[in-house]
Amino acid sequence: MTESDLISVVDYARASADKSKDEHTVKDQRRVNELTAKRLGCKIVARFADNDKSAMKDGVIRDEFEEMLGVLRTGQLADGTRVMGCIVVADDRLVRRTGDYERFVDALTFEEGRVYADARGFKDLYSEDVESMGLMGAVISRMEIKKMRRRAREWHRARAREGNILPGNRPFGWLEDRKTLHPVEAPLLRQAALRVLAGGSVTALCNEWQRKGVKTPRGNDWVHVSLSRVLKNPRLCGWRMIRGELIMDDRGEPVSGQWEPIITPGQWQALHAIFAERKGKVIDRFGGDQGQLPRDFREHSYLLSAIARCGVVLDDGTLCHRPLRAGQVTNADYHRYLCKAPAIGGCGRLTRRGDVVDEFVTEAVLAKLEERTTGPTDVGPWLGERELEMKQEQMRELRLRFAKHTISNTLFFTEVERLEPEIQQLRADQERFNLTAQRAAQDLTAIRRRWYSETDEDRLDLSQKRGYIREALHAVIVHPAGKGRRPFNPDLLELVWRE
Repeated sequence: MTESDLISVVDYARASADKSKDEHTVKDQRRVNELTAKRLGCKIVARFADNDKSAMKDGVIRDEFEEMLGVLRTGQLADGTRVMGCIVVADDRLVRRTGDYERFVDALTFEEGRVYADARGFKDLYSEDVESMGLMGAVISRMEIKKMRRRAREWHRARAREGNILPGNRPFGWLEDRKTLHPVEAPLLRQAALRVLAGGSVTALCNEWQRKGVKTPRGNDWVHVSLSRVLKNPRLCGWRMIRGELIMDDRGEPVSGQWEPIITPGQWQALHAIFAERKGKVIDRFGGDQGQLPRDFREHSYLLSAIARCGVVLDDGTLCHRPLRAGQVTNADYHRYLCKAPAIGGCGRLTRRGDVVDEFVTEAVLAKLEERTTGPTDVGPWLGERELEMKQEQMRELRLRFAKHTISNTLFFTEVERLEPEIQQLRADQERFNLTAQRAAQDLTAIRRRWYSETDEDRLDLSQKRGYIREALHAVIVHPAGKGRRPFNPDLLELVWRE
């Protein structure tokens, strides 16, 4: 057989996961495809591969698969080389979804005389029986994938209920056994959790860890997303969460794992409440929904950024109330707060020297914080404890009766739909209570020294100061002082205190 007698085909290879990133699975498939082509009298004129891409998951675009479909439909490559078919190792490397299989068949059979082959030999895709078998194979493959995923989830959930340590990469804060605390990382993580509980910024912590050379277990720099994920993980307090749901025992209590905790459950619940509070929507000054809050990866440079607001009365009698911008004054050692220009949403009619505003607000907040040191710090027990226990007991009883077939499906699911959101709401209330308790228990006896210190180890960074201010104040409304330079007047600052 001469070179001209060989059938010109393309080949396709795919690997769903490539953890080592060396394309070994794709290379192995290509070697098999070469042997198949040689055995069947074909020559491979172009190669397509999608490495580390699932053919099953929604939203995953296989770029080279899509490019190959275009080549098969036109019957030629970009340089004019004719293409008469396709070779793969097996159907499941090509498609996992019926829609993709139909598109492949349509492209390959767009003209007569095309060939399709896997490692076992040629398949006639022009036959209705073979096409229907291919569709059935894709359906069965999809069902098998779903079964495998369900079994994997059930296995993980069963191991989690037993408190077992599951295999995987070493988590930051623990040794390779994933059980014993790391002597260096665990104290760092505990300190980070306490800093966030005290109002610290995750971004500020990341910047500090980068300066100190603290790396993730994989040797990467810490960034906002990775550190937030660690702090939100209940592993910190010995619990486990799957798909955003805490693993509970038969009594409805969180299962404790077999590893050493870094912080207490109450501290983690308070952390979780902090991150939950940061979720939400952007609301404009007219109450309109402007979509999801953006993630803020910046570290603020000024004490009252986004806290100070414009108090100018507009022509319609309402307050401008826009957050004031902050910026350094040219050739001066102080900054100023000013309202944005009308073109970008403000009124542009207010400016105030920033250092004196910061000083006044700082002293007012410090006075409030120092009042707390003389009052009781114990917030008492959470009043919803008994109600949560009762509803968890109702849920357990429901499940027991359902398992014994003593109640109907309709009654069971109706009651579950009622109880589940009520239990979730109570747990959220419990987390917020724990956050309040953690903040009330903070040692504020040296707050003034830590606030103004520039050298002490326990000094407050800007994000922590802003955290204390946000905890004390809803906003600082800066009212206009009139035209021209005027002395600072604290009566023009309206501090909106939280209850």
